[in-house]
Amino acid sequence: MGNFVERTGEIVIRTSVGIVKFVKRVVRDARFKRYLPLVVVLLIAIVSFATCVSRNVPEPEPEPEPPAISENTPSAQPTSTAPEPDPEPEPDPEPEPEPEPPYTGPVNPLTGLPVGTDISRARPLAVVMNNRRDAQPQLGISKADIIYEVLVEGGITRMLAIYQDVSDVGVIGSIRSARPYYVDLAQSYDAVFIFAGASDPAYALLKSRNITRLDGVNGSRTEIFYRDPNRQHLSFEHRLVTSSTRINQYLPTYNFRLEHGEGYETALSFTEDGTPDGGFDAMDFTVKFSSGSKTTSFSYNAEDALYYLSQHGGIYKDGNDGTPVSVSNVLILKTSVSLIPGDKDGCLRITTTGTGTGYFVCRGKYVEIDWERKSDSSQFEYKLKDGSELILEQGKTYVCIVSRTVDVDIS
Repeated sequence: MGNFVERTGEIVIRTSVGIVKFVKRVVRDARFKRYLPLVVVLLIAIVSFATCVSRNVPEPEPEPEPPAISENTPSAQPTSTAPEPDPEPEPDPEPEPEPEPPYTGPVNPLTGLPVGTDISRARPLAVVMNNRRDAQPQLGISKADIIYEVLVEGGITRMLAIYQDVSDVGVIGSIRSARPYYVDLAQSYDAVFIFAGASDPAYALLKSRNITRLDGVNGSRTEIFYRDPNRQHLSFEHRLVTSSTRINQYLPTYNFRLEHGEGYETALSFTEDGTPDGGFDAMDFTVKFSSGSKTTSFSYNAEDALYYLSQHGGIYKDGNDGTPVSVSNVLILKTSVSLIPGDKDGCLRITTTGTGTGYFVCRGKYVEIDWERKSDSSQFEYKLKDGSELILEQGKTYVCIVSRTVDVDIS
């Protein structure tokens, strides 16, 4: 079509030029003037034809402009006519991990925590620990499974530290003299009782009950005891200690029973989370053992769910390595505490059999409880106020035995 238009335009132009020349001749030559109207008509027809042809020819389509390319747009790639490949199938979702089966291996019967070998039949050791301010620090106390703190005469306290296994404890002490209620507590665990001397009532009790014992002052088996050379700056009575090495070396050579008798079972039950249902807040609290006397403070750390102890104006630490004493469970047992009539040393009578009330503290909460110990050889049993068994949290336990007349303020 474009070539036709170009040729038509040339013809029109040439014809028009010829007509114009002819018109000039007509005007100059009088002979041709009679043809002038015909020439004008012919010229009008040619111009009209050219105009019609130009109107009927379609406008050429403009060439498409290249797409704008921004600085952030990658250059266009030539379009492929090849068929797109099928999308790869999505991988199957990974299966949910199988829940770990519950632990069924051996546990420490005093803490409920897993242990490498079965030690549940071994008799624990119960050690009377000196707690006078001028005898600090105690050694090996942070590794005790259960710690009892109980008053003695003069408004001070001593601890009875219960160890199921002393293999990695190190030095233990300093060791002090026994009282009847420490004998009761040791017997409740069927423990080997370790002490250094005793009050007259305690010696009478030890003899009448035939308690398995190691006495660092009046005993015949004293190889496990020694005076700590690192405590020479302390009074003589604050230096007597024992150690894991000496206990493991000499204990098997003594002629007494090292395992529980047939049918013995611990009365303690444990769970991973011992938070008491319906408990009240117990983040920081202090236990007074008598009016105006020794106190022990407890501070809860939510990061590891443990209570850290303070006494004598500072953090309660193990003298072996500086480890703070911390526990998962705190038991506060209220009972009868009174002076023994006529005792020249002012010794106390503290009841550990029968029944009583108290508190259980765990994971920042506390509840009231009832305790019972049926006889001198029985274990302590703990009940919630609805009569159900108290379940301790797996871990160490601290037991405060206080007079029922002492107010206990937990908050």
